[in-house]
Amino acid sequence: MATERLVVVGGDAAGMSAASQARRLKGPAELEIVAFERGHFTSYSACGIPYWVGGQVAERDDLIARTPEEHRARDIDLRTRTEVVELDLPGSRVRARDLDSGSESWTGYDKLVLATGARPVRPRLPGIGAHGVHGIQSLDDGQRLMDTLRRTEGRRAVVVGAGYIGVEMAEALVARGYEVTVLHRGEQPMATLDPDMGGLVHSAMNRMGIRTVSRAEVTKILTDEEGRARAVATSAGEEYEADVVVLGIGVEPRTALARAAGLPLGPSGGILTDLSMRVRGHENIWSGGDCVEVLDLVAGRTRHIPLGTHANKHGQVIGSGVGGGYATFPGVVGTAVSKVCDLEIARTGLRERDALEAGLRFVTATITSTNTAGYYPGAAEMTVKMLAERRTGRLLGVQIVGGAGAAKRVDIAAVALTAGMTVDRMVSLDLGYAPPFSPVWDPILVAARKAVSAVRSAGV
Repeated sequence: MATERLVVVGGDAAGMSAASQARRLKGPAELEIVAFERGHFTSYSACGIPYWVGGQVAERDDLIARTPEEHRARDIDLRTRTEVVELDLPGSRVRARDLDSGSESWTGYDKLVLATGARPVRPRLPGIGAHGVHGIQSLDDGQRLMDTLRRTEGRRAVVVGAGYIGVEMAEALVARGYEVTVLHRGEQPMATLDPDMGGLVHSAMNRMGIRTVSRAEVTKILTDEEGRARAVATSAGEEYEADVVVLGIGVEPRTALARAAGLPLGPSGGILTDLSMRVRGHENIWSGGDCVEVLDLVAGRTRHIPLGTHANKHGQVIGSGVGGGYATFPGVVGTAVSKVCDLEIARTGLRERDALEAGLRFVTATITSTNTAGYYPGAAEMTVKMLAERRTGRLLGVQIVGGAGAAKRVDIAAVALTAGMTVDRMVSLDLGYAPPFSPVWDPILVAARKAVSAVRSAGV
């Protein structure tokens, strides 16, 4: 039997999970595995970078699940600091460049996995490439930021953008003793929430000393005579002094290779795959991680939702397919959690604008409760917002902002969304209760009861 060759482009969660799973199913005599990674690191937690920057994680290497050497010890030919710059699909080969030497070479494949990830959005603004301006997506990005922080004498930071990364990096920089200003274009921070829920996040950020400026359109990064960032300017004519600038605007799928090769892309620019993570129309090409679009099970359309949980699952599915097994990734409901200091933030399913874009008629219900029985010491407030389909009562989405124990309650809603439950059915869920963990009526159930009333009041 001839040995097949698998080529993997991208050495983080999806790529190396796929390579590792394929290796479990097929030995080196059956499958040769060559993996290319443009950075220095593999199989790391990008989600942990803000906590390394903030000091909660002591060492960079604590974020690494498996080193390049560990992958190589498992008969995976992993080539770091090597970037694939061209896909030749008719020839079943890739062209890769050694980023240290500049040399290039072609490598043929029988099976190909594209796990190129995402890249931080960097708007085309004057000064965006200045020293001291950092996007955060990879561990290499995190290392560059840490190097800048160690060299910088000033203690002023501007974070551009107030999504998950922007908010988490703002908290991390406050923990390092920086005076932090967050500039964002929206009405409220955390555009993944509806504005009324984002307002709760805004208040919490202000309480912890983060200056948060809404509706701020950044126009340029001002630099000093040495080409280092010194301030951020906005369309309102304001200038915010900065010794370091962090871009938290979001990420976009890194799919230039796929686009140039003519692979199918979705509305967000992510690669389109089938349920087995095969690229549509290509039998021997798979893709997963932050470079793909996935099916939103609630809205019924593909979306770009870059999360490490999805990437690792994609890799397992891909590796099974490459190794001769069978697995599928049916889709997601869009669950995510984060925190700002002691405030926990969670969402799953659709926001109001998502539901409107999907053409759904809906009602909303918002309640305020506590994470434990109100009389139990340390009880903290939480706000739960629930969206339900107007006619059927089908749960459409949940957002939660509150104290300790708030965020993981979103998992109840995620399961209900995946099961297609109505809010009326949710009221009967048998959830755990004891005063240290919940009121008699869990906040999720209280919100569901109010949503049931809203559905009945709205009628057809």
